[in-house]
Amino acid sequence: MRVLTSFASGRATSLVVDSGGGSTVVSAVHDGYVLQKSVATSPIGGEFLTDCMMKSLESKGVVIRPRYSFKKKEVSPGDYKVVDLDFPNTTDSYRLYHMRAIASDIKETVCRVPDTPFDEVAYANVPTTSYELPDGQTIEVGAARFKIPDILFNPFLSQTIPGIDGFGDSTSIRGLPRMVLESVNRCDVDIRKELLSSILLSGGSSSILQLKDRLEKEVLEESPQNARVKVLASGNSTERRFSVWIGGSILASLGSFQQMWFSKAEYEEHGVSYIQRKCP
Repeated sequence: MRVLTSFASGRATSLVVDSGGGSTVVSAVHDGYVLQKSVATSPIGGEFLTDCMMKSLESKGVVIRPRYSFKKKEVSPGDYKVVDLDFPNTTDSYRLYHMRAIASDIKETVCRVPDTPFDEVAYANVPTTSYELPDGQTIEVGAARFKIPDILFNPFLSQTIPGIDGFGDSTSIRGLPRMVLESVNRCDVDIRKELLSSILLSGGSSSILQLKDRLEKEVLEESPQNARVKVLASGNSTERRFSVWIGGSILASLGSFQQMWFSKAEYEEHGVSYIQRKCP
């Protein structure tokens, strides 16, 4: 997957930071191959941030109503009333799925990574941003819109959100800058500068506003003085989300692709060991 992301950006060598729904993975790609020793992973991804947003809103008394649980009835021209709908056989998982979908949209709409590490006191009086829920109620999102994306950089912040437990308790969970530096330092000295100058962002969670600038700033602060740190990201959030697919389509169009795959007949003739020979 990380190789395909690199191909999507027209690079055979890069450091790929893939922040998706279920996890975040940083890995070095060199000459079209992932350097396995460089892989750094974190269980924090978009779905966890969505849960943090949902719990944060619930702690402030916000009720997220699934779209299927109500309908809007026009009582007069331009005036609508919300009418509850009863679906007694709806499962908890189905209800939670729809609540998460709304919380995810709130996250993607109002959140942005703060310029500096989040601080409760400093952001206590930050201006709020309005968001209209599907049922018509308008909520105000304040410090949470900075705090939640900063969990990618400082996982311990998740411990301060009521109802969230788990990931933040582990000292082994690192923030994005630390993961990047650890991944680079596991590689040969000869390619470290090249990797630092080609850090590629991919995955849906990488589209959060200001993430690129904050990551570049913090990695630069911890890198050698002569290092040139450059974080690259497509300006199109859709391209970031589907960079693996885009890279796959590019790879499949190359003339050399014919030498990269093998047929069922070849597999049956040579066995499992053939995979290692074709894909070292």
